[in-house]
Amino acid sequence: MSAIASTVLTLVLFATYLGIGALAHDTHFSLGWVLASTLFVWAGPAQIILISTLGSGATVVQAAIAVTVSAIRLFPMVVSVLPLVRSPETKRRQLILATHFIAVTLWVESFRLLPQVPRGRRIAFTHGLGCGLVSVCLVANVIGYTLAANLPQLFGAAILLLTPLAFLLSTARNCRQLADILALGLGLALYPLVSRLHTGVDILISGISAGTIAFAVHRWRERA
Repeated sequence: MSAIASTVLTLVLFATYLGIGALAHDTHFSLGWVLASTLFVWAGPAQIILISTLGSGATVVQAAIAVTVSAIRLFPMVVSVLPLVRSPETKRRQLILATHFIAVTLWVESFRLLPQVPRGRRIAFTHGLGCGLVSVCLVANVIGYTLAANLPQLFGAAILLLTPLAFLLSTARNCRQLADILALGLGLALYPLVSRLHTGVDILISGISAGTIAFAVHRWRERA
């Protein structure tokens, strides 16, 4: 519980899932449905995509494809966190729940908190952190869904905007090496230029380009 209370991202998640609960209400989904989506999807952007696509009349297959594509961004996070969590004695089945919990919030906080936890207790710590964050979001869903009729539309949109801003600031705070700072800085600098190309995947292009350049600089500095 102390780990959940120690990060501002908990408040950001709470505000975000207030908005998701309100969005589900406005698109005529049931409270049970939105709670199930939080429990099983556990990714704010993916849930917004799921609700908005189904709410606009898309088929379940189309919504599933859209959510799956958005979830690809989580693969590198899982790959980077699992080595911190597992030990040589860890069995694969012990990582299933921990893998499910790895979204942006847990990914950011893992690099801050896991080095302080003994390796043998890291899976249990990840389970506790993940369950705590999910519980906060379920409560926020209920409140947001209940208050949806009284939430101005602009306020709901502003709440959802808090998520990318908070993750950006948290990522900047966790930058330790030159490669981290370079990747983040280049990504922010390249995005306005790439967005002029109107490709539809502007963030992906700027992110991959910035990360590749930062990695190349890192390798060059290691060899020098």
